[in-house]
Amino acid sequence: MANKIRIGIIGGAGYTGGELLRILLNHPNAEIKFVHSKSNAGKPLHSVHSDLIGETNMAFSSTFTTGETEALEDAIDVLFLCVGHGDAKRFLSENTIHEKIKIIDLSQDFRLGHSPSVNGREFVYGLPELNKLNIQNANNIANPGCFATAIQLGLLPLAKAGLLNDIYITGITGSTGAGQSLSTTSHFSWRENNVQAYKTLEHQHLNEIHESLNSLQSSFPLAPAEDGAISFIPWRGDFTRGIFISSQVRCDLNLQELNDLYEEFYQDAPFTTVSRDSIFLKQVVNTNKAVIQLEKAGSKLVVHSVIDNLLKGASGQAVQNMNLMCGLEETAGLKLKANYF
Repeated sequence: MANKIRIGIIGGAGYTGGELLRILLNHPNAEIKFVHSKSNAGKPLHSVHSDLIGETNMAFSSTFTTGETEALEDAIDVLFLCVGHGDAKRFLSENTIHEKIKIIDLSQDFRLGHSPSVNGREFVYGLPELNKLNIQNANNIANPGCFATAIQLGLLPLAKAGLLNDIYITGITGSTGAGQSLSTTSHFSWRENNVQAYKTLEHQHLNEIHESLNSLQSSFPLAPAEDGAISFIPWRGDFTRGIFISSQVRCDLNLQELNDLYEEFYQDAPFTTVSRDSIFLKQVVNTNKAVIQLEKAGSKLVVHSVIDNLLKGASGQAVQNMNLMCGLEETAGLKLKANYF
Protein backbone atom coordinates (compact mmCIF):
# COMPACT_ATOMS: atom_id res chain seq x y z
CA MET A 1 0.00 0.00 0.00
CA ALA A 2 1.20 3.54 -0.75
CA ASN A 3 3.04 5.49 1.93
CA LYS A 4 0.00 7.71 2.46
CA ILE A 5 -3.27 5.99 3.34
CA ARG A 6 -5.98 7.75 1.33
CA ILE A 7 -9.03 8.37 3.49
CA GLY A 8 -12.72 9.04 2.87
CA ILE A 9 -15.16 9.93 5.66
CA ILE A 10 -18.93 9.54 5.51
CA GLY A 11 -20.74 11.65 8.12
CA GLY A 12 -17.99 14.07 9.05
CA ALA A 13 -20.07 16.73 10.82
CA GLY A 14 -20.64 15.03 14.19
CA TYR A 15 -18.43 14.64 17.24
CA THR A 16 -16.77 11.42 16.05
CA GLY A 17 -16.24 12.87 12.57
CA GLY A 18 -14.61 15.96 14.07
CA GLU A 19 -12.29 13.91 16.27
CA LEU A 20 -11.36 11.73 13.31
CA LEU A 21 -10.45 14.82 11.30
CA ARG A 22 -8.28 16.22 14.09
CA ILE A 23 -6.32 12.97 14.27
CA LEU A 24 -5.99 12.30 10.54
CA LEU A 25 -4.98 15.85 9.61
CA ASN A 26 -1.88 15.31 11.78
CA HIS A 27 -1.34 11.62 11.02
CA PRO A 28 2.05 11.05 9.33
CA ASN A 29 0.69 8.36 7.00
CA ALA A 30 -2.82 9.64 6.19
CA GLU A 31 -4.25 11.85 3.48
CA ILE A 32 -7.92 12.86 3.67
CA LYS A 33 -9.45 12.81 0.18
CA PHE A 34 -13.01 13.79 1.06
CA VAL A 35 -15.36 14.38 4.00
CA HIS A 36 -19.04 13.76 3.24
CA SER A 37 -21.97 15.47 4.94
CA LYS A 38 -25.45 15.75 3.46
CA SER A 39 -26.44 18.73 5.61
CA ASN A 40 -23.19 20.69 5.20
CA ALA A 41 -22.20 20.01 1.57
CA GLY A 42 -20.05 22.81 0.17
CA LYS A 43 -19.28 24.37 3.55
CA PRO A 44 -15.68 24.46 4.82
CA LEU A 45 -14.90 21.91 7.52
CA HIS A 46 -14.12 24.69 9.99
CA SER A 47 -17.65 26.07 9.66
CA VAL A 48 -18.77 23.04 11.71
CA HIS A 49 -15.52 22.10 13.51
CA SER A 50 -14.39 25.63 14.28
CA ASP A 51 -11.14 24.52 15.95
CA LEU A 52 -9.94 23.35 12.51
CA ILE A 53 -9.70 26.91 11.18
CA GLY A 54 -6.22 27.36 9.76
CA GLU A 55 -5.67 23.58 9.72
CA THR A 56 -7.33 22.81 6.37
CA ASN A 57 -9.24 24.50 3.54
CA MET A 58 -11.25 21.37 2.74
CA ALA A 59 -15.03 21.55 2.36
CA PHE A 60 -17.68 18.92 2.95
CA SER A 61 -18.59 16.96 -0.17
CA SER A 62 -22.11 16.43 -1.50
CA THR A 63 -24.43 13.42 -1.71
CA PHE A 64 -23.05 10.28 -3.31
CA THR A 65 -24.16 8.99 -6.71
CA THR A 66 -23.46 5.57 -8.23
CA GLY A 67 -20.78 7.04 -10.48
CA GLU A 68 -19.02 8.61 -7.52
CA THR A 69 -18.93 5.36 -5.53
CA GLU A 70 -17.47 3.53 -8.52
CA ALA A 71 -14.76 6.20 -8.77
CA LEU A 72 -13.74 5.56 -5.15
CA GLU A 73 -11.83 2.45 -6.24
CA ASP A 74 -8.92 4.59 -7.43
CA ALA A 75 -9.41 7.45 -4.95
CA ILE A 76 -9.24 6.00 -1.43
CA ASP A 77 -7.87 3.06 0.54
CA VAL A 78 -9.99 3.33 3.70
CA LEU A 79 -13.57 4.55 4.22
CA PHE A 80 -14.73 5.59 7.69
CA LEU A 81 -18.46 5.51 8.41
CA CYS A 82 -19.23 8.09 11.14
CA VAL A 83 -22.99 7.79 10.78
CA GLY A 84 -25.90 7.02 13.08
CA HIS A 85 -26.92 3.54 14.13
CA GLY A 86 -28.75 1.87 11.25
CA ASP A 87 -27.33 4.33 8.73
CA ALA A 88 -24.12 2.38 8.08
CA LYS A 89 -26.05 -0.71 7.05
CA ARG A 90 -28.31 1.45 4.88
CA PHE A 91 -25.35 3.24 3.25
CA LEU A 92 -23.62 -0.01 2.33
CA SER A 93 -26.87 -1.46 1.01
CA GLU A 94 -27.47 1.55 -1.23
CA ASN A 95 -23.87 2.09 -2.42
CA THR A 96 -21.50 -0.43 -3.96
CA ILE A 97 -18.05 0.16 -2.46
CA HIS A 98 -15.21 -1.67 -4.22
CA GLU A 99 -14.02 -4.69 -2.24
CA LYS A 100 -10.42 -3.47 -2.09
CA ILE A 101 -11.49 -0.43 -0.03
CA LYS A 102 -11.26 -1.12 3.69
CA ILE A 103 -14.22 0.02 5.80
CA ILE A 104 -14.22 1.05 9.45
CA ASP A 105 -17.73 1.52 10.83
CA LEU A 106 -18.19 3.54 14.03
CA SER A 107 -21.90 2.70 14.40
CA GLN A 108 -23.24 -0.38 16.21
CA ASP A 109 -24.61 -1.98 13.03
CA PHE A 110 -22.01 -4.77 12.68
CA ARG A 111 -20.60 -5.26 16.19
CA LEU A 112 -22.26 -8.55 17.05
CA GLY A 113 -21.09 -11.89 15.71
CA HIS A 114 -24.47 -12.64 14.16
CA SER A 115 -24.69 -9.25 12.40
CA PRO A 116 -25.67 -9.94 8.76
CA SER A 117 -23.19 -9.15 6.00
CA VAL A 118 -24.02 -6.43 3.48
CA ASN A 119 -22.92 -6.89 -0.14
CA GLY A 120 -20.70 -9.75 1.02
CA ARG A 121 -18.81 -7.69 3.61
CA GLU A 122 -18.11 -9.47 6.90
CA PHE A 123 -16.99 -7.32 9.83
CA VAL A 124 -14.38 -8.02 12.52
CA TYR A 125 -14.95 -6.59 16.00
CA GLY A 126 -12.36 -3.84 16.39
CA LEU A 127 -11.10 -4.05 19.96
CA PRO A 128 -7.30 -4.36 19.48
CA GLU A 129 -6.65 -5.65 22.99
CA LEU A 130 -8.93 -8.58 22.20
CA ASN A 131 -8.71 -9.06 18.43
CA LYS A 132 -5.42 -7.63 17.15
CA LEU A 133 -4.46 -10.46 14.80
CA ASN A 134 -7.92 -10.58 13.23
CA ILE A 135 -7.90 -6.80 12.80
CA GLN A 136 -4.54 -6.93 11.05
CA ASN A 137 -6.02 -9.33 8.50
CA ALA A 138 -9.43 -7.68 8.15
CA ASN A 139 -10.97 -5.58 5.39
CA ASN A 140 -13.96 -4.44 7.45
CA ILE A 141 -13.99 -3.34 11.09
CA ALA A 142 -16.89 -2.76 13.46
CA ASN A 143 -15.54 -0.21 15.93
CA PRO A 144 -16.65 -0.97 19.53
CA GLY A 145 -18.97 1.26 21.54
CA CYS A 146 -17.52 3.71 24.05
CA PHE A 147 -19.00 2.19 27.22
CA ALA A 148 -18.30 -1.27 25.80
CA THR A 149 -14.62 -0.41 25.31
CA ALA A 150 -14.13 0.91 28.85
CA ILE A 151 -16.00 -2.00 30.47
CA GLN A 152 -14.35 -4.73 28.40
CA LEU A 153 -10.83 -3.42 28.97
CA GLY A 154 -11.54 -3.62 32.70
CA LEU A 155 -12.76 -7.22 32.52
CA LEU A 156 -10.93 -9.03 29.70
CA PRO A 157 -8.06 -10.37 31.87
CA LEU A 158 -10.57 -11.87 34.31
CA ALA A 159 -12.48 -13.45 31.44
CA LYS A 160 -9.32 -15.02 30.01
CA ALA A 161 -8.54 -16.48 33.45
CA GLY A 162 -12.11 -17.83 33.75
CA LEU A 163 -12.76 -15.72 36.84
CA LEU A 164 -15.91 -13.81 35.88
CA ASN A 165 -19.20 -14.43 37.60
CA ASP A 166 -22.07 -12.00 38.13
CA ILE A 167 -20.82 -8.52 37.24
CA TYR A 168 -22.15 -5.25 38.70
CA ILE A 169 -21.09 -2.09 36.89
CA THR A 170 -21.64 1.63 37.29
CA GLY A 171 -20.27 4.13 34.80
CA ILE A 172 -20.48 7.85 34.11
CA THR A 173 -20.01 9.59 30.76
CA GLY A 174 -19.79 13.17 29.55
CA SER A 175 -22.29 15.02 27.40
CA THR A 176 -20.46 14.24 24.12
CA GLY A 177 -21.51 10.62 24.58
CA ALA A 178 -25.02 11.70 23.61
CA GLY A 179 -23.93 12.98 20.19
CA GLN A 180 -23.96 16.46 18.71
CA SER A 181 -27.71 16.83 18.18
CA LEU A 182 -29.25 18.81 21.01
CA SER A 183 -31.66 17.23 23.47
CA THR A 184 -32.96 18.27 26.86
CA THR A 185 -30.26 16.35 28.71
CA SER A 186 -27.37 17.70 26.62
CA HIS A 187 -28.05 21.41 27.24
CA PHE A 188 -25.59 23.17 29.56
CA SER A 189 -28.40 24.38 31.84
CA TRP A 190 -29.51 20.75 32.39
CA ARG A 191 -26.07 19.15 32.69
CA GLU A 192 -24.46 21.73 34.97
CA ASN A 193 -24.35 20.48 38.59
CA ASN A 194 -26.47 17.51 37.60
CA VAL A 195 -26.20 13.69 37.38
CA GLN A 196 -28.76 11.18 36.16
CA ALA A 197 -28.98 7.41 35.65
CA TYR A 198 -30.29 6.32 32.27
CA LYS A 199 -30.92 3.07 30.34
CA THR A 200 -30.58 1.23 33.64
CA LEU A 201 -29.78 -2.48 33.08
CA GLU A 202 -30.64 -2.25 29.36
CA HIS A 203 -27.88 -0.25 27.68
CA GLN A 204 -27.34 -1.10 24.00
CA HIS A 205 -23.67 -2.03 24.57
CA LEU A 206 -24.47 -4.98 26.87
CA ASN A 207 -24.69 -7.55 24.08
CA GLU A 208 -21.28 -6.77 22.58
CA ILE A 209 -19.72 -6.79 26.06
CA HIS A 210 -21.29 -10.15 26.82
CA GLU A 211 -20.16 -11.61 23.49
CA SER A 212 -16.54 -10.48 23.92
CA LEU A 213 -16.22 -11.71 27.50
CA ASN A 214 -17.65 -15.11 26.61
CA SER A 215 -15.25 -15.42 23.67
CA LEU A 216 -12.44 -15.55 26.27
CA GLN A 217 -14.32 -17.38 29.03
CA SER A 218 -15.85 -20.04 26.79
CA SER A 219 -15.23 -22.89 29.26
CA PHE A 220 -17.29 -21.11 31.95
CA PRO A 221 -19.62 -18.86 29.93
CA LEU A 222 -21.59 -16.09 31.53
CA ALA A 223 -25.35 -16.53 31.61
CA PRO A 224 -27.20 -14.91 28.67
CA ALA A 225 -27.17 -11.13 28.73
CA GLU A 226 -30.94 -10.98 29.05
CA ASP A 227 -30.69 -13.02 32.26
CA GLY A 228 -28.72 -10.27 33.95
CA ALA A 229 -25.21 -11.74 34.23
CA ILE A 230 -23.99 -8.18 33.57
CA SER A 231 -25.85 -5.52 35.56
CA PHE A 232 -24.92 -2.07 34.25
CA ILE A 233 -26.14 1.31 35.44
CA PRO A 234 -24.84 4.18 33.27
CA TRP A 235 -24.88 7.81 34.42
CA ARG A 236 -24.92 11.15 32.62
CA GLY A 237 -22.31 13.46 34.13
CA ASP A 238 -21.86 17.24 34.20
CA PHE A 239 -18.69 17.28 32.08
CA THR A 240 -18.07 17.09 28.34
CA ARG A 241 -15.94 14.02 27.67
CA GLY A 242 -14.60 10.90 29.30
CA ILE A 243 -15.95 7.67 30.83
CA PHE A 244 -15.25 6.34 34.32
CA ILE A 245 -16.29 2.73 34.96
CA SER A 246 -16.34 0.74 38.21
CA SER A 247 -17.00 -3.00 37.80
CA GLN A 248 -17.51 -5.28 40.81
CA VAL A 249 -17.10 -9.07 40.92
CA ARG A 250 -16.23 -11.71 43.51
CA CYS A 251 -12.69 -13.06 43.26
CA ASP A 252 -10.44 -15.07 45.58
CA LEU A 253 -7.08 -13.98 44.14
CA ASN A 254 -5.18 -11.41 46.15
CA LEU A 255 -4.45 -7.93 44.81
CA GLN A 256 -0.83 -8.69 43.89
CA GLU A 257 -1.89 -11.74 41.87
CA LEU A 258 -4.57 -9.71 40.13
CA ASN A 259 -2.25 -6.83 39.23
CA ASP A 260 0.24 -9.36 37.84
CA LEU A 261 -2.56 -10.96 35.82
CA TYR A 262 -3.61 -7.62 34.33
CA GLU A 263 -0.09 -6.42 33.60
CA GLU A 264 0.74 -9.63 31.78
CA PHE A 265 -2.48 -9.46 29.73
CA TYR A 266 -1.79 -5.88 28.61
CA GLN A 267 2.00 -6.06 28.24
CA ASP A 268 1.78 -5.69 24.45
CA ALA A 269 -1.10 -3.18 24.43
CA PRO A 270 0.45 0.25 23.78
CA PHE A 271 -2.56 2.26 24.95
CA THR A 272 -3.77 0.28 27.98
CA THR A 273 -2.01 0.73 31.32
CA VAL A 274 -2.55 -0.78 34.77
CA SER A 275 -2.05 1.68 37.62
CA ARG A 276 -1.33 0.83 41.25
CA ASP A 277 -2.49 4.34 42.23
CA SER A 278 -5.97 5.91 42.15
CA ILE A 279 -7.00 6.88 38.63
CA PHE A 280 -9.08 9.77 37.31
CA LEU A 281 -10.52 11.09 34.03
CA LYS A 282 -7.96 13.81 33.32
CA GLN A 283 -5.31 11.12 32.85
CA VAL A 284 -6.99 10.03 29.63
CA VAL A 285 -9.10 12.92 28.29
CA ASN A 286 -7.79 13.98 24.85
CA THR A 287 -5.84 10.71 24.47
CA ASN A 288 -6.32 7.19 23.08
CA LYS A 289 -5.29 5.70 26.44
CA ALA A 290 -7.17 3.42 28.80
CA VAL A 291 -6.03 3.29 32.42
CA ILE A 292 -7.13 0.53 34.82
CA GLN A 293 -6.93 0.27 38.60
CA LEU A 294 -7.85 -2.62 40.87
CA GLU A 295 -9.13 -2.45 44.45
CA LYS A 296 -9.91 -5.40 46.74
CA ALA A 297 -11.87 -5.78 50.00
CA GLY A 298 -12.25 -9.37 51.15
CA SER A 299 -13.62 -11.39 48.24
CA LYS A 300 -14.93 -8.28 46.47
CA LEU A 301 -12.89 -6.95 43.56
CA VAL A 302 -13.57 -3.54 42.00
CA VAL A 303 -12.02 -2.74 38.62
CA HIS A 304 -11.91 0.93 37.68
CA SER A 305 -11.30 1.85 34.03
CA VAL A 306 -11.16 5.26 32.34
CA ILE A 307 -11.10 6.34 28.68
CA ASP A 308 -11.94 9.33 26.52
CA ASN A 309 -15.27 8.38 24.95
CA LEU A 310 -14.50 10.22 21.68
CA LEU A 311 -10.97 8.84 21.25
CA LYS A 312 -10.31 5.37 22.70
CA GLY A 313 -14.09 5.00 22.78
CA ALA A 314 -14.59 6.01 19.13
CA SER A 315 -12.36 7.87 16.65
CA GLY A 316 -8.97 7.20 18.24
CA GLN A 317 -9.66 3.48 18.36
CA ALA A 318 -10.87 3.66 14.74
CA VAL A 319 -7.50 5.11 13.70
CA GLN A 320 -5.71 2.50 15.83
CA ASN A 321 -7.62 -0.11 13.84
CA MET A 322 -6.71 1.60 10.56
CA ASN A 323 -3.04 1.49 11.55
CA LEU A 324 -3.25 -2.24 12.25
CA MET A 325 -5.18 -2.99 9.05
CA CYS A 326 -2.74 -1.05 6.90
CA GLY A 327 0.48 -2.39 8.41
CA LEU A 328 1.44 0.86 10.15
CA GLU A 329 2.85 1.37 13.63
CA GLU A 330 -0.15 0.86 15.93
CA THR A 331 0.42 4.18 17.70
CA ALA A 332 0.90 6.29 14.54
CA GLY A 333 -0.88 9.64 14.83
CA LEU A 334 -2.18 8.78 18.30
CA LYS A 335 0.55 9.96 20.67
CA LEU A 336 -1.67 12.58 22.26
CA LYS A 337 -1.14 14.44 25.53
CA ALA A 338 -3.77 14.23 28.25
CA ASN A 339 -5.83 17.36 28.96
CA TYR A 340 -4.53 17.43 32.53
CA PHE A 341 -5.14 21.10 33.40
